[in-house]
Amino acid sequence: MTESRPPFPPFDRQSAWAKVQAAEDSWNSRDPQRVALAYTPDSVWRNRDALIRGRAAIIEFLTAKWERELDYALRKSLWAYEGDHIAVRFQYEWHDIEGKWFRSYGNELWEFDKNGLMRRREASINDVEIAESDRRYFGPRSADERGSGHDFALY
Repeated sequence: MTESRPPFPPFDRQSAWAKVQAAEDSWNSRDPQRVALAYTPDSVWRNRDALIRGRAAIIEFLTAKWERELDYALRKSLWAYEGDHIAVRFQYEWHDIEGKWFRSYGNELWEFDKNGLMRRREASINDVEIAESDRRYFGPRSADERGSGHDFALY
C-alpha cells in the first residue's frame, strides 16, 4: 500500500491552507514520530545549518529539538503556493532549560510528491529573546483562530 497524506498537489488556496494547518497541528503535538509521517521516507531537509535526510534522521532531529526547545508553540501562515510547492512563514515560541524565552521567526519552502508527502523542506529561522510577558502563543490554535483570516503579527 502506498502512503498518502491528503490534500494532494496541485494545490489551490483551500488545499494549501489545509496543508499548512495540518503541518502546524502536527508540529504542535511535539511528537517526532507523528511529524515524520508527513514526509517521504527519503525526505531532504535544510533546517538552519543542518542538512537532514530521511525519516529516521527527522525523528532524531525533532527529538533533540523538543528536548531543547521547551513548551514549544507554533503558528504557520500560507505565503504562496503553485503546483506541488507551498511557501510558509512561521513563528514559534519556546524557552530553554534556564527559563529564557524566545520567539523564532522563519520561512519554509515545501515540495510534495503526488501522494501529498513532503519530499523537500528548506527552513530559514532566526531566534529573538523575549520576555515571558511578551509571549503570544500558549499552545495550539483554538478552532476560532484557524484559517486565512487569522495571520500572526510580524513583530
